[in-house]
Amino acid sequence: MDFKDLEGLTLVNISNNEYEILFKTVDRTFRMYHMQDCCESVYVDDICGDIDDLIGTPIVQAEEASSPYAKHLMDDKELVWRTLKDEWPEENRDDSQTWTFYKIGTNKGSVTIRWYGSSNGYYSESVDFLEL
Repeated sequence: MDFKDLEGLTLVNISNNEYEILFKTVDRTFRMYHMQDCCESVYVDDICGDIDDLIGTPIVQAEEASSPYAKHLMDDKELVWRTLKDEWPEENRDDSQTWTFYKIGTNKGSVTIRWYGSSNGYYSESVDFLEL
């Protein structure tokens, strides 16, 4: 499923933990998660905004943006990579890292969900979104 498919729907509940977010309408449930594998870690790193703003009002915006950066990238991307990687100590970093941002908005407000994924470069760091 495409995350944009949430547009026009009205959520009645959102439940989340570090590894999964469930979006519920009256008759549908959507799951955002990552199926963990060896040598990778993908989790919800931050949620900015008030999740209650998304409940009971139609979603007018549902966007996804992803920023992959590996240690070996050069040129202008290296400058962006340095800006993002400074939050994590060197000993905790893998060879590949991806930040995936999900922005959800209603007329009451918006929320940005930031997922962080890291791996040795051979495994997926993407976030899955599907209807249950």
